[in-house]
Amino acid sequence: MSINRSHTTQGPAAPAPVFVLRNDAGMQLAFMAQGATWMSCSLLLADGSRREVLLGCCDQSEYRRQRLYMGAVIGRFSNRIRDSRFELDGQLHQLSPNEGPHHLHGGPEGFDRKDWQVLQYDERELVFGLVSPNGDQGYPGEVIARVSYRIGEDLSLTISMSARTTAPCPVGLTQHAYFNLDGDRGGDTASCLGQRLRVAADHWLPIDADKLPAADLQSVHGRGFDLREGATLAQVIEADPTLRAEGGFDHCLALRPGLTSSKDGESAAELWSADGQISMQLRTDQAALQVYTGQSLFEVQARDGRRYPAHSGIALEPQFVPDSMNQAFDKAQRPDCILRPGQVWRSCSRLSFALHPVPPDKRDMTKTPSALPSVDWRAPGLNAFLALGETARHWIATKKWRPTL
Repeated sequence: MSINRSHTTQGPAAPAPVFVLRNDAGMQLAFMAQGATWMSCSLLLADGSRREVLLGCCDQSEYRRQRLYMGAVIGRFSNRIRDSRFELDGQLHQLSPNEGPHHLHGGPEGFDRKDWQVLQYDERELVFGLVSPNGDQGYPGEVIARVSYRIGEDLSLTISMSARTTAPCPVGLTQHAYFNLDGDRGGDTASCLGQRLRVAADHWLPIDADKLPAADLQSVHGRGFDLREGATLAQVIEADPTLRAEGGFDHCLALRPGLTSSKDGESAAELWSADGQISMQLRTDQAALQVYTGQSLFEVQARDGRRYPAHSGIALEPQFVPDSMNQAFDKAQRPDCILRPGQVWRSCSRLSFALHPVPPDKRDMTKTPSALPSVDWRAPGLNAFLALGETARHWIATKKWRPTL
């Protein structure tokens, strides 16, 4: 695989290409190279209308400005590292802090801030590549990362990630999309807390005031973190003192060992819209799932130019347990996050959506706009994303460029 090593973040400029994947099932997805970001997920409902189930920004400059990681790929390491440091093979490594003294989601210029290179693009698959140089954000070694988005024939998306390194280093990428299965309505988006979530996790990780590990994994039994049978988010948050004090979830749940991304296997998580029309299953081979209910989304300017309300979307982030490299743990339960030369780190997650008949008592809740207004990039809607997707196809075709893999 050959990847250009120029990877600095762009400043304000003309809109970059938007890449679109679509299938005959009516699923349309949009992406951009900055942060290898997933920008849009539009589903065709039974009545012929469309529903946007992924939160997004008003324009590309807002993607650069915001710090909520909207739809971006996170790296080199997801979640928090205490005091922005770790010791590896007898050497102390100091990372760039970006959350007080701590290191969050790869640092102030993590993978979400980089311009990824397009390695492959056709109607069904988009592949991005990135070279992170030795010392990037304080991490040792050069890391070559690759992310593939592949749309299925059904309402599914498979996200495959891989990485190699030239020196021992903690590596753990994830995708940071925010979902609202009841639909993105910009400043009027309904709270995700009315949606129902199931997670195949028997344990959760207690955290301190800095959202870093405060104790070893604990059983979810009898707590709001017990989502094994599925529960409405608002109800479990209100009933659990920890979640109520935090204003929602921003917690790591340890998934049951043995889960995979196979479409025939048990799902790690399942989310249902409040109106009953859409469900989403997440299958992954990762050890843990960070669940975040968007308490700070009011900081982001939505597609309609207004601010999202808090709790407008939920992020379900497959990853390692936070601060893994500084924690003592049973490797049989929690895999080692250290990647060494000659090894390949891999992650695969599969998202599958399903459409359901509308229950009679929910029919008055299903009037959702088919799309946000189609305008220019100062307030783009779905049609603008799709139009720019065609621009991206033309851009690649005229360059007559294909990667060397």
